Amino acid sequence: MRLHRPVKLEFTRAEQFYGATTRHPFRITVKLGAKRDGTLTALQYRVVSNTGAYGNHGPAVMFHSIGESMGVYRAPHKKVEAYSVYTNGVPAGGLPRLRARPGHLRGGVGDGRAGPPTRPRPAGVEGAEHHRAGRAHGGPARRGGGPAHRQLRPGPVPERGARDALAGDTSAELAPEGWLVGQGFAMAAIACGPPGGHIADATVKLLEDGTYDIAVGTAEFGNGTTTVHKQITAGALGTTVDRIGIRQSDTDVVKHDTGAFGSAGTVVAGKAVMKAANALAEQIVSFTAEYARRPRSQVRLGAEAVECDGRTVPLKEVFEAARGRGVELRADGHFGGSPRSVAFNSQWFRIAVDPDTGEIRILRSVHGADAGKVMNPLQCRGQVEGGVAQALGATLFEQVLLDGRGEVTTAAFRRYRLPAFADVPRTEVHFSETSDAIGPLGAKSMSESPFNPVPPAFANALRDATGIRFTEAPFLRDKVWRALHEAREGGRTVRASEAGAADGAVARRK
Repeated sequence: MRLHRPVKLEFTRAEQFYGATTRHPFRITVKLGAKRDGTLTALQYRVVSNTGAYGNHGPAVMFHSIGESMGVYRAPHKKVEAYSVYTNGVPAGGLPRLRARPGHLRGGVGDGRAGPPTRPRPAGVEGAEHHRAGRAHGGPARRGGGPAHRQLRPGPVPERGARDALAGDTSAELAPEGWLVGQGFAMAAIACGPPGGHIADATVKLLEDGTYDIAVGTAEFGNGTTTVHKQITAGALGTTVDRIGIRQSDTDVVKHDTGAFGSAGTVVAGKAVMKAANALAEQIVSFTAEYARRPRSQVRLGAEAVECDGRTVPLKEVFEAARGRGVELRADGHFGGSPRSVAFNSQWFRIAVDPDTGEIRILRSVHGADAGKVMNPLQCRGQVEGGVAQALGATLFEQVLLDGRGEVTTAAFRRYRLPAFADVPRTEVHFSETSDAIGPLGAKSMSESPFNPVPPAFANALRDATGIRFTEAPFLRDKVWRALHEAREGGRTVRASEAGAADGAVARRK
């Protein structure tokens, strides 16, 4: 502030671990009641969230985790007891999914927002069918949780594309001889933006050379909002993205924006951009109709000119005519982020476990996503694939450890295991064909939500393969081996029936 110049604070690698925020460690106890057919009758949570030395995003993350993980299931009786507690440790915070900083656990929102991993296992009811029996479909806003959660508008759960992809699955045959094989499924929901709403402002204007300028408060940090905002503007103005410039995160040119977090880049900031672009299109058409003395109904806005009932007026000429009359062709757009739509994701794994070493291999990974109208399929698919890869880091490897005084003991990569390229499987991504009534052009959020169902789906697959319920991530190799070893030492043998043969899993022993 004293220099009146931009500055950058760059952490050392160790400072990334103890000077930046981590995810919120959660301790979750779930009690479920269900009928024999798998229909849920009761759902009870007890949640303790560790927010570290400062409150930061503690309450917001806790409310998100409770509201969305409970709201995704339909049950007549629900009860929750939740606490966000201070501890003498590293502060926890909200983490953008695509900012894979070493000191973070690489997760934006995976704390408690997926469906309960400890699902009942009623005889004869396959895992995905049980979820289908108990989950919430579209309909009115979920009630309860105060005004913030009454802003939510649920939609359909993605399942058809992913379910069709699993028909005739033969991935179990890829397991080495003697390994235990299991499958797991989980689903999750996420509402974009914080419960209190997200504010976004944008301005779109016509420039002297006949191109357009977008000014928007949100930031581009690799999440792809620049591309999407240009696409939205190009569609509204009937032009191409190469004729659109964009300025971001500058309060000299646009009003306040609450920030590029909460998966709000497309559905909140994008909605503000769309409102501004639509308003500018109307301004240009109305002004040109008057300028060219043509009926408003006969005027069409094109890529580089306005077509006026047989006369073509270049946008450069439109700009000059407006400036000559003291008119600036620009429009503002604002969106307060409420009501909030809900994105849904589902994940399925087939895994193999070596009972002699605890090694785990992923045989197949399939992800279903409801992103509403997908603005940019290639970009959105990349977000989903990246979200699954990131979640596997937290599921299998990454762990910030503290000593008794709250000091970080894993502040170096040799003690903090990050997934390598070979650790990440190919994930098949299937998008649901839906359209949201809230988001711009029917779009929903997607950047953070693919993370959520990955850990519980993997936990279910691990339970299916070994017959043992692992309740604490990451599922490290030594933990898996020790649990299998203790089960054998205790006279308990992992059998095919325990390993989920009813779910179509294959369990093989040497």
